Amino acid sequence: MIDRLFTDHPRSVGESYREHFVAAGGFGVTMIGAGIACLIHALLPGLFAATGSRAITRLHDRMVANRRRHTAGNPSPASVPAPLQPLPPV
Repeated sequence: MIDRLFTDHPRSVGESYREHFVAAGGFGVTMIGAGIACLIHALLPGLFAATGSRAITRLHDRMVANRRRHTAGNPSPASVPAPLQPLPPV
């Protein structure tokens, strides 16, 4: 049970628990910051006009690059998603 909670998923994506903690934590902090910027943008449209869309694009690119690095030996079409198209500013 403990192994399932802490190491099964990180192992499935080619990371140790620590590596996954750092990567997932970084994604979370980025999403929280971008979310706050989007809420401010909702109130004051002149501020943070592209912050949310830039954060999404950056996180997607990091995730895709990470998957490609871990599947470089045997990539399957399902494991390598198509590149994300740029989003219009919010």
